[in-house]
Amino acid sequence: MEPQLSHRVDDGVATVVIRYPAKRNAMTADMWRALPPLLDEFTVDADVHALVLTGAGETFCAGADISTLRGSPAEAQGLAVLAEEALAAFPKPTLAAIRGYCVGGGCQLAAACDLRFAQEGALFGVTPAKLGIVYPSASTRRLVSLVGPAAAKYLLFSGELIDAQRALRTGLVDEVLPEGELGKRVAEFTRVLAARSLLTQASAKEFANGRTDRDAYWAERARNSGDTAEGVAAFLERRPPRFTWTPSA
Repeated sequence: MEPQLSHRVDDGVATVVIRYPAKRNAMTADMWRALPPLLDEFTVDADVHALVLTGAGETFCAGADISTLRGSPAEAQGLAVLAEEALAAFPKPTLAAIRGYCVGGGCQLAAACDLRFAQEGALFGVTPAKLGIVYPSASTRRLVSLVGPAAAKYLLFSGELIDAQRALRTGLVDEVLPEGELGKRVAEFTRVLAARSLLTQASAKEFANGRTDRDAYWAERARNSGDTAEGVAAFLERRPPRFTWTPSA
């Protein structure tokens, strides 16, 4: 099978699948390039309320395809950073569903998601020290914000792999599921996300990511969206709310 990012949309949730089984779903240059425009499509798609990133089979992503580093390492790293930043800036909730290896560029992508659910037995590593690569500053800061300075230095300095339980303790993942239960839990939780106010989620995501100068912007969106009135009405009428605001509105 040719390396690719496949995708589907079901019940308000877009799922992007990293597919390169011959190399444990390593990301090629073309795959890095493909992610930002795909995210742009999902941003304006009113039928998409949340996004899941996962890997085909029993591996999330074993990193960047190392063969791409032989030609122009700086260019390859630049493509990875652009994809990572596009994922981090995606205005809808994102969740990485992780089985097996989540290493190098794979861990970089997972860290750019809002949430990370892992299957027991998953392994995590940030491995630039094994290749003599300078890890990007934005990626380093994102890792530090998740796990703290000490754990980030452990991962970056050593390049050693850690298991899912240690990743849970450090904050690198949010939930660890027994084998066979990850898919069910991700489906349940993303249904919850898709039913909630995207206006609330998008504004909270921006604020949590450090953007602190947009209170007036979001207050205006709230006034014009109708979501607050709908949420209150639904609560009083004891029915599920029907929120309509999207980033493209």
